[in-house]
Amino acid sequence: MGSPVLVFQTAKGTADRLSPKPPLSFGPADPAAAAVLVDDGPRFQTIEGFGGAFTEAAAVTFYRMPAAIRAEILRAYFDPFAGHGYTLCRTHINSCDFALGNYAYDDVAGDTELQHFSIEHDRQALLPMIQEALQLTGTALKLFASPWSPPAWMKTNGEMNHGGRLKPECQAAWARYYARYVQAYQKEGVPLWGLTVQNEPMATQTWDSCRYSAEEERDFVRDYLGPALAEAGLGRLRLMIWDHNRDGLYERAKTVYADPAAARYVWGAAFHWYVGDHFDNVQLTHDAFPQKQLLFSEGCQEGGPHYDEWEVGERYGHSMLQDLNRWTVGWVDWNLVLDQTGGPNHVGNLCSAPLLANTQTGQLYYHYSYDYIGHFARFIRPGAQRIACASTLDDLEATAFLNSDGRIAVVVLNRTDRPHPFELKYGGQAAGTISPAHSINTYCFAAG
Repeated sequence: MGSPVLVFQTAKGTADRLSPKPPLSFGPADPAAAAVLVDDGPRFQTIEGFGGAFTEAAAVTFYRMPAAIRAEILRAYFDPFAGHGYTLCRTHINSCDFALGNYAYDDVAGDTELQHFSIEHDRQALLPMIQEALQLTGTALKLFASPWSPPAWMKTNGEMNHGGRLKPECQAAWARYYARYVQAYQKEGVPLWGLTVQNEPMATQTWDSCRYSAEEERDFVRDYLGPALAEAGLGRLRLMIWDHNRDGLYERAKTVYADPAAARYVWGAAFHWYVGDHFDNVQLTHDAFPQKQLLFSEGCQEGGPHYDEWEVGERYGHSMLQDLNRWTVGWVDWNLVLDQTGGPNHVGNLCSAPLLANTQTGQLYYHYSYDYIGHFARFIRPGAQRIACASTLDDLEATAFLNSDGRIAVVVLNRTDRPHPFELKYGGQAAGTISPAHSINTYCFAAG
């Protein structure tokens, strides 16, 4: 193999941030050396993409920044050459915690015919930001949407916050609400790729939330949402259940998928990271239901902006790599950008984001999480297939993908305090290198 191995590195205590390093060359392998072995014979899942979430908080922050910084944010995320080349993103139906307050598209109590339905609120900031991103990505951007809560009048507790449930008599109207939302966004030039049934259906939050048991979600999909989308000609949409933490992923999937009438409407299950790692539950869900897809739909560092904390980046790298190695087809961060406080958030649930925009000084801050995400998103492109990748060292986590252009991308993560020499092995040859302490490296080379 004459092709060089391109190397890109992010390492703690250095200036390396997605930095190109001297290329490696393949040569004879040392059987005794520690190794990361890559084999492009076995093929696993195909990648849909990587991305983040358009929220009202992100959009309001975005439009509070100077034009040059707004252009930089869009380039950093969506430009396929100068940025991460995001192609899979999320947004919210009605308000979420990262909105400026509670709002719904139809606040007229009892309007089950949705005569007063309007997305006018989203035209203030959220839709324009999405439309600007679409101008950069075109048809490459796949957007899915999730509701945090139905309108207050559709719920048992009479408010959008603090949980509650969907009233039985409002199920048909709520199902049609999704279809109306998709159609309204389509008219704005924003096509939807998918939907989740409910964000975090097992959580009673101080912000916008609504609870569904597994049986309630199954029945709503089977009897109302699936048929409503089909009737509106929207059966092409990828409908995802759960959209909550990995701990309950398998149990929810089993309940819904065991009912063929419900399962036929469901493309797969979405999940978050906020309660433990539970990566084995992701693997188990695939093993039990290999015909259904798995998508990571939300994760962020909770509790404020977390400036200059390397561990935030490593949390992203570890989660992304381990989820990908367990059949996840896409990985979507939470807010694309937040302000210097980790907001705005209408209930004070401040969090971090890979990009923080200081709306007072006009400066843009890049978190280490931005770099760690880039080691995957920039080099593992939509249509890539995961291939076999095995590390002989517990301290080196690794994954590998074959892109549709014939390039292989290998990501190696070292979260320890020690550097580790190793050989990157492929096709009977090897390239020697070192993984620095607290680093992530992506290696790219031509297959064959």
